[in-house]
Amino acid sequence: MPSRVHDFDSTLRARVDSHLAGFEPRCLADARPDLRPAAVALVITADAEGRACFLITRRPGSLRRHAGQWALPGGRLDEGETAVEAALRETHEEIGLRLSEENVLGRLDDFPTRSGFRMTPIVCWSEPGQTLRPNPDEVERLHVVPLDELEKPGVPVLREIPESDRPVLSIPMLGTLIHSPTAAVLYQMREVVLNGRPTRVAHYEQPLFAWK
Repeated sequence: MPSRVHDFDSTLRARVDSHLAGFEPRCLADARPDLRPAAVALVITADAEGRACFLITRRPGSLRRHAGQWALPGGRLDEGETAVEAALRETHEEIGLRLSEENVLGRLDDFPTRSGFRMTPIVCWSEPGQTLRPNPDEVERLHVVPLDELEKPGVPVLREIPESDRPVLSIPMLGTLIHSPTAAVLYQMREVVLNGRPTRVAHYEQPLFAWK
């Protein structure tokens, strides 16, 4: 596999648009009304070398819930908000990136988290140039990761746990393993957004620490 697969350019944008236009995302609002609605942003942008990247954060260890976990910018919906509105608001609040609905390319499947949320991934396109300012109350560190990392051999990693009959999906990245639900959403982005393969991921399990 070539060392560089995805450049941030009009060709990638057209491919992403085409793949999302042909994908029918699954919504769990009716099937799982017990889950609290939340949204995350899958932000496609460029690094200084012109490589197409996505943004991922590490949560501070001081948080009451999900401390130290890897996450995409996002959070629960406020009263009356749509998933798109929440994803854009949370992205600005967490990392200082201001996006509008014009930046939104589409969405992926709702993911039911073990912690009780219905997480809706919103795919966004962000031209470089804004200064990112992570909020230290919510973000310990912000990483700009080349999309090529998702195409490497060995992605994803699947393992069994005795507490579930479903495999846990993880992605080796940044010197560690990124676990589901974040890893499952990133894997679906690779399959659907980048490669046009209509892959579902809601059946993948999450590690025990994410069940709380």
